[in-house]
Amino acid sequence: MRAYKHILIPTDGTRLSLKAAKEAATLAKNLKAKLTAVYVMAPFVPPVMIESMPLPAEAFDERAYRKAVEATAKKALDRTRATIAAANGDCETLAVTDDQPWKGIVKAAKKCDLIVMASHGRTGIAALVLGSETRKVLAHATTPVMVCH
Repeated sequence: MRAYKHILIPTDGTRLSLKAAKEAATLAKNLKAKLTAVYVMAPFVPPVMIESMPLPAEAFDERAYRKAVEATAKKALDRTRATIAAANGDCETLAVTDDQPWKGIVKAAKKCDLIVMASHGRTGIAALVLGSETRKVLAHATTPVMVCH
């Protein structure tokens, strides 16, 4: 088995991504590898105006959007860090912005030699590691990927 030195854990803070984080923590402990958890934030996209549908001013507030997305990322990364700590591990955290979660994961993995991720996530704004994203990471990453389910 190859001796992995730096493992990337994409997370959205869901139960499934935390299960993958636990697996990564065990693997990292056995290999004495470094762990980094990454959360991919969607960039701000101003809403499209439709004449018959007025939007509140908040919909156009990029700072408010950024603050909310960063809070969601922090919560997911904190949950992941706590899961790893419970497995007697430690990890760095990283929040990146990309319009496609898989692209953010692949870019973040450039400094790692293994990606450990969930086989699928959940839909919704906070769930950025979706099953289709896992497939895209598998298709595009040059870094080996371990998929947990």
